[in-house]
Amino acid sequence: MIWDIEEYDFPYDGTLYQQLRFALQYAVMAPSSHNSQPWRFIIDGHAVHLAADRARALSVIDPHDRELVISCGAALMNLCVALAHFGIGYEVEAFPVEGDPDLLATLRVNVDQPPNAALARLFPAIQQRTTNRGTFERAPVSAHFLETLGIEAAAEGVNLTVARSDTQRRQLAELITQADQLQFEDPRFRRELAEWTHPKRANDGMPAYAASVPKLLDFASPLFSLVARTFDIGEGVAARDSALVEGSPALLCFSTGLDNAPEWLFTGQALERVLLLAKLEGYDASYLNQPIEIPDLRERMRATLGLDDVPQLLIRLGRGKETLHSPRRPVDEVAA
Repeated sequence: MIWDIEEYDFPYDGTLYQQLRFALQYAVMAPSSHNSQPWRFIIDGHAVHLAADRARALSVIDPHDRELVISCGAALMNLCVALAHFGIGYEVEAFPVEGDPDLLATLRVNVDQPPNAALARLFPAIQQRTTNRGTFERAPVSAHFLETLGIEAAAEGVNLTVARSDTQRRQLAELITQADQLQFEDPRFRRELAEWTHPKRANDGMPAYAASVPKLLDFASPLFSLVARTFDIGEGVAARDSALVEGSPALLCFSTGLDNAPEWLFTGQALERVLLLAKLEGYDASYLNQPIEIPDLRERMRATLGLDDVPQLLIRLGRGKETLHSPRRPVDEVAA
């Protein structure tokens, strides 16, 4: 099982191929929309190419593959963190081949490049990080730590904005509620969600082991995929999500100057960098991206937060109870 690997098994005396292959086990621990894991890796000599697996795209909630590319960016960050931890220097080039939108990035090992110490320190959090959809403790997140998270995101060229006022938080909760209702009114959305919460999925999809969620709305329940496919349960989901917003110590929005594939990739890298540092400090996170998935609500969210740039992700941050990891596909399925 991917989550049970031991860093001490890293093949220091092995070939570069074996070392890169080992590091990819950490790359695939990254979060992805609906836990779709839409990435492919090709090891080519001293390089690892990261490609988008469009066959795992979410055509309803993510018609332009924005979240798909963000997910791949998170996997790329995990790979960078792992290689830095194991003492391997590298350089990354985003979209290295003009005219090939599926080749998202190429990482080249460079023995003359010192390992990135700022990323290496994040390594212990890769196996600890989970998406926690449960309730969080009310204890606030310090302003200093939130500023530190902003610096981490900025290192990847992405802005991180905190919803600080009660008015902003209330308006965000309202937008999330509206988005939930609109999405669940769409039978295509319910069908897509059901496909990724089906109990027969073994290595991907969303089991979402969230305590305190009614069984009818619990993604871990075998009934959920049937209910989501058949009935509009948006009111119940909206009420749950609104309560989660109100009880979350911090709401953070990732945003970029442009809204294109390179910026989406950078957003994914910034996201994972922030999540790993947060986990090292004992914080959990989950996603509230629904308003960003609906163009009109995305613009209203932008206005609510007073952003000059484009919102890409909204997460909630706090300290929650321990939750289980979601499943992952083995490296053999995603790497060549």
